[in-house]
Amino acid sequence: MSASPYDAIAELYDPWSRSVVEDVSFYVAAARKAGGSIVELGVGTGRIAVPIAETGTHVIGVDSSTGMIEACRRRAQAAGVNIDLRLGDFREPPVDPAEGIQAVLCPFRSYLHLPDDSARRQALQSAHRLLPPGGRLVFDVFEPKADDIAETHGRWLEREPGIEERADWDEQARTLTLSVRGPAGATTMTLAWISAGEWQTLLAETGFELEACFGWFDRSPYRGGEDMIFVAGRA
Repeated sequence: MSASPYDAIAELYDPWSRSVVEDVSFYVAAARKAGGSIVELGVGTGRIAVPIAETGTHVIGVDSSTGMIEACRRRAQAAGVNIDLRLGDFREPPVDPAEGIQAVLCPFRSYLHLPDDSARRQALQSAHRLLPPGGRLVFDVFEPKADDIAETHGRWLEREPGIEERADWDEQARTLTLSVRGPAGATTMTLAWISAGEWQTLLAETGFELEACFGWFDRSPYRGGEDMIFVAGRA
């Protein structure tokens, strides 16, 4: 597996994302509702996986970054919980369907790392294979709006004290080149977005039935904003 862009910011990630808390209770509730073992794709430093594990849920955390997995291991140990951490890719997560997975979670827009529909379809098919009938896939993504692109394009902005990020948008290709720099590291990564309708089509094509599409983590309905949170059941 090639090096992950997150390896360079494994120690920067938590201070960079410290203000992102609105999704934690949503995913904890989704994990509890599953009633069994869950897989978190893009487990990162355990920002969501650790609170889920603290409820007694068995969590398998998959990430392509060795640095992030090590940071997650330290965070879990500090919290006194166990997370089964595995190095792997969203498209072929190293998890066996026989492990009794009841839900697959992919928080914090991690599916945007999939570059095209072929990769998205492969990732969704892999999630489908892991789940029993009625098992759920829960993930959030975004589709930027023109005003957000205009306000952030090509500018270094301070996200947290001492930590800056820069967004370079390509509206035709529908990609975002995101750069992050701070005292504990720097990196650049590319994200790709599609519309809510395109996600719904891909979910249907890969054997999922859409249960809900929310516009925010308060479960308000999606009405065409930037953020979208999908809950889909395996048919």
